[in-house]
Amino acid sequence: MFRYFPTNYVWNLSVDLAIEMGARIGEIEEMCAPLHEAAKAPDAAGTQAFRETWVRMADKLCMLAEEDRVRGRLLSAGEKFARASSYLITAERLQAHDAPGRLALYRRQLDLFDAGVRLVGENCERVEIPYEGKHLAALYVRAEGVQGRAPILVQLNGLDSTKEMKYRVGLPGWLARRGVSSLVVDQPGTGEALRLHGMTARYDSEHWASRIVDWLWTRDDVDPKRIGCEGVSLGGYYCPRAVAMEPRFAAGVCWGANHDWRDVQKKRLQKEGDFPVPHYWAHVCWVWGAKDVHDFMRIAENVHLDGVVEKIRVPFLVTHGEKDTQIPLKWAQRTYDQLVNSPKRELKVFTDREGGAQHASFDNSINAGHYIADWVAETLGGRIAATAG
Repeated sequence: MFRYFPTNYVWNLSVDLAIEMGARIGEIEEMCAPLHEAAKAPDAAGTQAFRETWVRMADKLCMLAEEDRVRGRLLSAGEKFARASSYLITAERLQAHDAPGRLALYRRQLDLFDAGVRLVGENCERVEIPYEGKHLAALYVRAEGVQGRAPILVQLNGLDSTKEMKYRVGLPGWLARRGVSSLVVDQPGTGEALRLHGMTARYDSEHWASRIVDWLWTRDDVDPKRIGCEGVSLGGYYCPRAVAMEPRFAAGVCWGANHDWRDVQKKRLQKEGDFPVPHYWAHVCWVWGAKDVHDFMRIAENVHLDGVVEKIRVPFLVTHGEKDTQIPLKWAQRTYDQLVNSPKRELKVFTDREGGAQHASFDNSINAGHYIADWVAETLGGRIAATAG
């Protein structure tokens, strides 16, 4: 794990995630060098300082991108807009949910992400899935070299990630090269669903996952019998629950298991384990629509997989980082042990040898991500080698 700030796990997590999304080390240094003292400050003061330096870098990149655009250098402009977007979402996720200007920061990030994708010509399309009279926003990435219907992996956020973050880390692109499409979703409690539509999280993830499958079944470029599901971090709860309760899923993957999130919350109340974001208790109340911490803990009582995983009857991969300090490794073992009806179950623990030993492999995602992509391709009928030609 890259530890720029020796005493601040949450900020190190954010910096590492930015690097995984494509941040440049020189820009990381410029943004973080002024923040060593701020990293020791309380959440409100510290995160404001973090926001200022990261937004300043995004502003500079946008100015440089506009200079490129005037000269017709659209690929260069698009790359800068993409990094600016990643820096803004990194700053945004550290702010209190009601911090002044947070929503504007998020909307600007969406616009810059779209500009980057469009100017570079990336294989990424924004789509909207009808849900509860509104919609779930998602990113659709098409399988490469596939004629007709392709397998697809639905990808779910964790507690505080967004579809743009998951896309930039790289799994959709790695899958596309293996002949598997991706649908990266801002499900209720995350991304646009929470910030723009007020859709809070719910424990019964099959409620919205089934609507996603309904939508995929309407597409003529998706094989309805080869729809898989993956979830990262808290998605390591949402995904197994959805696969267990929605029989049209053909496979599942946890990128970081999360078998008993209620227990994790009880431990966090006792100051055990690392928090993923500042202002943690206010954040989870916002995500889950709770009135206060007591109400949140009542809601969290349902967020576990005991009695659920046994219902999974399709191939399932459970991955976890050996040194995860947010979610103990024992919960990955519990999920695996309860996959008794899966015809193809696997537990893969990432260690320092291959990297990705921290929570959800945020410290080094590429080898872990390739492992997941290969497993998905093998399971859903993609490819694990380049086509001849």
